[in-house]
Amino acid sequence: MPDLRPLPLLAMTASLFSATAAVAAPTVFDHARVIDGRGQAARPDVSVVVDDGRIVSIGGQAPANAQHIDLTGKTLLPALLSDHSHVGLVSGTGAASTNYTRENILAALKQYTQYGVLTVTALGLNKSPLFDQLRHEQHAGTNPGADLFGVDQGISAPNGIPPASMVHGLGPDQIYRPTTPLEARKDVDRMIDEGTDLVKIWVDDFRNDVPNGKVYPKLKPIIYRAAIDEAHKRHVRVAVHIHDLDVAKAVVDAGADIVAHGVRDKPVDQALITAMKQRGTWYIATLDLDEANYLFAEHPEWLDNPFLAAGLNPALRAQFASSDWRIKTLAKPITPASRHALSINQHNLLILHKAGIHIGFGTDSGAAPTRIPGFAEHRELALTVAAGLTPMQAITLATGNAAALLQLSDRGLIAPGKRADLLIVRGAPDQDITAINHIDQVWQRGMKVSGALGE
Repeated sequence: MPDLRPLPLLAMTASLFSATAAVAAPTVFDHARVIDGRGQAARPDVSVVVDDGRIVSIGGQAPANAQHIDLTGKTLLPALLSDHSHVGLVSGTGAASTNYTRENILAALKQYTQYGVLTVTALGLNKSPLFDQLRHEQHAGTNPGADLFGVDQGISAPNGIPPASMVHGLGPDQIYRPTTPLEARKDVDRMIDEGTDLVKIWVDDFRNDVPNGKVYPKLKPIIYRAAIDEAHKRHVRVAVHIHDLDVAKAVVDAGADIVAHGVRDKPVDQALITAMKQRGTWYIATLDLDEANYLFAEHPEWLDNPFLAAGLNPALRAQFASSDWRIKTLAKPITPASRHALSINQHNLLILHKAGIHIGFGTDSGAAPTRIPGFAEHRELALTVAAGLTPMQAITLATGNAAALLQLSDRGLIAPGKRADLLIVRGAPDQDITAINHIDQVWQRGMKVSGALGE
């Protein structure tokens, strides 16, 4: 087995936060109903003390100079984390390389914050040095918005996915397409030298994502095995984009540390479960990815919902409001294929969760216009519960589990010493997952950064 010690940048971040956390007056959240991110039952009517950007105590004595906030009737839980998103690809109704700007990325990170998602992992298609600069700035709290981790460029097959039809102008500065094992190793080394948190590999031909359309070349095993081996030699983990069960088995056998999408062509089998357990492989279902292909065409009435409206720019809202767009979308071959993929994905998520596989949380938000930053993460929670997990189990995936996948020990839990990245909602989301949409406040590093969403 490769040496998979914590990533250097991720390990460094905890000490960086403690040195740079914003200084604010101590805050006591009184009469809170607390979900701690570990999956334990909610604790009613407790006080949570926050000081200097961190949680000091739960039920402890309040400092004399603290401000008090009454959370009667509200639930306090860790802010959400995304293990699989993208930044800088989408603007309005399109995705293009030209969208990769500081302003566009920071706007998306701020939108994530409004939805209570305070840590985002951009899994590839990023441009250096801008991505590297923004990661360090978000770690240091220089800009408003979610903290940022991720993969610099990533590796796929020549002329393979993601195609230019998905991200216009996508080029070698955002994705590497090696033709030999040696080229793949050099690409991995380049990403690691730039400080990437993970290595991302695409192994898929889009056969299921573009029914009756073009099938793209798939990255060869000799290439992705070399890339995985090189990453492991340098103690960096590898996330792999997959769709089909046979590919999932192949990349797990090759040493993939994270299966970055759910298996969506057929039910998972015991062979995959056994292999993932033996290797400690993580799994991210990204249920929202397929649903987003048709969801907004099905629900034009949602445009009047302030919770969705908060995440829509005028161009995207106009598209969703168009009856012609809705009719064309629902008539596309990809729509029934997406429905089927979602149902298989939900089935497999439940099976893998029951089997004890390590499961994180992500949506592929930001990779396409309909995968709306922040809103997608809330849909993922609802879809996870619809798959058969309890609301508490779904919340745990998006908090404690998501942080564990990233090897971040300073967040994802409500516990003394953890970052005071907090989501406060009205109601009890562990009993009714839709309550997670009733955002009352969002606190980042012990400071309030957003209020009630859509109100």
